[in-house]
Amino acid sequence: MKTFISTPIYYVNDIPHIGHAYTTLIGDMLKKYHQLLGDEVFFLTGTDEHGQKIEQSARTRGKTPKEYADTISLAFKNLWDSFGIDYDYFIRTTDDFHCHSVQVAFQKMYEKGDIYKGEYEGHYCVSCESFFTETQVIDGKCPDCGKDTTILREESYFFALSKYQEKLLAWYAACPDCILPAHKKNEVVRFVENGLNDLSITRTSFEWGIKLPASFNESKHVMYVWLDALLNYVSALGYGGDGERMDFWKQPIHIVGKDILRFHAVYWPAFLMSLGLDLPKHIYTHGWWTRDGKKMSKSIGNVIDPKEVAKAYGVEILRYFLMREVPFGQDGDFSEKALILRVNSDLSNDLGNLLNRLIGMSEKYFGGKISSANTPKYFQAELEALHTILAKLPLLMEQMQLSRYLEELWRAFVLANGAITKYEPWNLIKNNKHEECEAFLGLIANILGKASLCLYPIMPVSATKIADCLKIKISHQDYKHLVLDRALLKDFTIEKIDALFPKIDGFRLEVAPQPQAEPDKIPSKTPAPPKITPPIDTSETIEISDFTKLDIRIGTIMTACKIPKSDKLLKLQIDLGEGRYRQIVSGIAKYYAPEDLIGSQVCVLANLKPAKLMGEMSEGMILASKDEKGLSLLRATEVKSNGSKVS
Repeated sequence: MKTFISTPIYYVNDIPHIGHAYTTLIGDMLKKYHQLLGDEVFFLTGTDEHGQKIEQSARTRGKTPKEYADTISLAFKNLWDSFGIDYDYFIRTTDDFHCHSVQVAFQKMYEKGDIYKGEYEGHYCVSCESFFTETQVIDGKCPDCGKDTTILREESYFFALSKYQEKLLAWYAACPDCILPAHKKNEVVRFVENGLNDLSITRTSFEWGIKLPASFNESKHVMYVWLDALLNYVSALGYGGDGERMDFWKQPIHIVGKDILRFHAVYWPAFLMSLGLDLPKHIYTHGWWTRDGKKMSKSIGNVIDPKEVAKAYGVEILRYFLMREVPFGQDGDFSEKALILRVNSDLSNDLGNLLNRLIGMSEKYFGGKISSANTPKYFQAELEALHTILAKLPLLMEQMQLSRYLEELWRAFVLANGAITKYEPWNLIKNNKHEECEAFLGLIANILGKASLCLYPIMPVSATKIADCLKIKISHQDYKHLVLDRALLKDFTIEKIDALFPKIDGFRLEVAPQPQAEPDKIPSKTPAPPKITPPIDTSETIEISDFTKLDIRIGTIMTACKIPKSDKLLKLQIDLGEGRYRQIVSGIAKYYAPEDLIGSQVCVLANLKPAKLMGEMSEGMILASKDEKGLSLLRATEVKSNGSKVS
């Protein structure tokens, strides 16, 4: 099967930041995952280099637009190469073949009657390269970026977008997962239902762009950046030319940031319909990254350079953190402290230490030899639990629930570490149960081996080291054999390797300098009077015996849905390890989409008296914290067994 995967092409108005890295690493991850499935993959990335903003930026630097674009485009390409991104093609919209492909598409749309000539007047944002109606702007400001817009009136060619309104709505209805997460699709559907205006697709107010086909004899018109940019996905495959790679264009997969979703989920499928090409299988839409709870800004000096993070911690750790830390589709906060906690807890404790223990025990007890021959005899229940965990992963990957994918995968390592505590292999040897101990080490090796194949798309270098240690090949054949078909490892001698994830004991990134005070705002040298701390009010304190009355447990959210006629309430089914699910009604609908909660572990007050809310029984309460920034659920820092008590 042939699979096409793309990132957006990145606009060359600035150097790469953490958001660009996030998108591109996800694309690389998807390619590796589909290769495990046996697909032949074409992975595309590149740079978007035309438009008024680039023309202006080049002029301020004393360069031609092409010279300026060459510099920034190379910065993107060099970074992806240094990260080991396995793209198949790096496209630039200044490539001659791309320009020709766009002209061919323009001609075809025009001949179909989907492009016509007219005049446009409206608010134009140079920064966003977008037009807005009078009702969309606020005090002359762009509704997307907040910058000043200008009233622009010029002759333009239009794409008949309104013609495709009903066809787009029919596509959304027929393909439930064409846009993920689902709440992003709902935003798109509402936008289209409110009515589509025809789209201005050429400009005459600047020159840096693709000219119209020669047959139009329109020397002053250049194509609008979004028509130009979006067509890169098919021009890279040879559209309008030899078409040698167009056989990859079967249900393509796009990864985009939420700020450009409208262009990919409305304009792009309409263009494809006009050209008679297949529509996307998935448009995966991710959120933005902040830093330590603050929006990144050059003026503040807190912009994250992905190259510096990789230099300090390594690309593998960056990959894991970005995909584990935040549910896909939500905004994420980049915190160096959180990154270090992930390394020390998830990678060093749960995974790295597990591998070290396997190497040490197998070397000590059996000279490094490991056999799975008797593992089913003694540990069939653990093998079944492992395979149940791994069976959940493909759907989570298909739905782009990356955080949940890793959370579920980590249950395999929790299973292995828990088994070591439970069975105490050193005591098995002490009690002359050598066969059972050998079978036990086979169990741990199988957990690590199968999990390493599933970890490979996220952490390819680390997973390959684990696989090499266990004599596994990272390949479609071994993935099918060991993960899908549930076979066990053959007998082998384990290979000793250095610790994969040494613990980190301090920050490694430089702290951004604080902005200097302006001359007229220099702080006074007179020290501020010391703050007087009021005495602690002990009138509301409780005894430890009062606290022990609270039964707080860890539980996994299995299902979540909105309650009709309520904007605030969600109905949750939570597994607290009781052999049944608890139904809990929680007022978090304004902060969390139901689909983003499924699989999450939360803290539950389990012995709260049941009550009815909006006609639904609620058997407990999930715990959360709220401040001026919003509400966050309280969670464990690592996966715990359902029903584990909080004390």
